[in-house]
Amino acid sequence: MGSNTVEFTDSNFEQDALESDLPVLVDFWAEWCGPCLAIAPMVEEIAADYAGKVKVGKLNVDNNPQTAMKYGVRSIPTLLFIHNGAVTDQVVGSVPKGNITDVLDRILN
Repeated sequence: MGSNTVEFTDSNFEQDALESDLPVLVDFWAEWCGPCLAIAPMVEEIAADYAGKVKVGKLNVDNNPQTAMKYGVRSIPTLLFIHNGAVTDQVVGSVPKGNITDVLDRILN
C-alpha cells in the first residue's frame, strides 16, 4: 500500500468509506491476482493525483470477504466509486487510467 492510499477492511469500511466527506475510490484486490497487481501502481498514481479531493483505498477480498460479498464483487480488480455514502459507479478489470479518472472527474464536477 502506498503512502496516498488507505486500507479498507470489513470493520472500518462503513466509517472510512461510506461516511467519508470526500468521494472514495475502493480497489477490491487480492495478492494472487495478476491484473490487480498490474493496476496497483496506477491506483497509487491516481491517489497522488487526487490527494485532498478523493480518498483512495484498497480492500483485500481474501481478508475482508463480507464487504466484497455485500457489494457483489465477483471479479477482481473491481473499482467502486462511492460518493455521499452510495456507490455511484464501478469499473471491473484492468483498464486504462483515463477510464478511472473520467469517472472521478465526473463525480467531482
